[in-house]
Amino acid sequence: MPDPRKVVGGYFLSLDGVAEAPDRFLTGWDEETDASGKRLIETQDEVILGRRTYDEWAGFWPTSDIEPFASFINATPKYVATSTPLEPEWSNSQVIEGDLFDFVRNLKSQPGGDIGIHGSISLTRSLLTAGLIDELRLVVIPTIAGTGQQLLADLPPIHLETLHSTTTPTGHLLIDYRVVH
Repeated sequence: MPDPRKVVGGYFLSLDGVAEAPDRFLTGWDEETDASGKRLIETQDEVILGRRTYDEWAGFWPTSDIEPFASFINATPKYVATSTPLEPEWSNSQVIEGDLFDFVRNLKSQPGGDIGIHGSISLTRSLLTAGLIDELRLVVIPTIAGTGQQLLADLPPIHLETLHSTTTPTGHLLIDYRVVH
């Protein structure tokens, strides 16, 4: 029997844990950071998004040439946690019907690759609290943002196990964690 699918959250974080608007604190770029992003999305074949992220991204990614993420996110099936119709429409997107946690459990039980979560901070917190996220893949930027929504704020105790970590030439700390359930 194949292993169950994993839900994997991928985020850029400032040193003080801010994940909101990473373009404000993302400094430098290097081939190792780029390669880690490619490895992350290569394993994912579906994505779960929160409504705010959907609204922001549906206006940006369909016409973006930032590769390889633009091709990935535009082609990949996207499930959106919302109770309202998706406007504007974005290819391969649909509203999650019913209970979010039941939906994610069901999705994890189906065959396929990893299920990604990107940019959806509140959704990630909810799924972490419910024990439905299996891994976090973080790029920690050596900058203190000072303000903004922190990814891991206001969560119950959650034990993580380091799977891999490295520092890139520009000082980004790449850390992959497994959530210990």
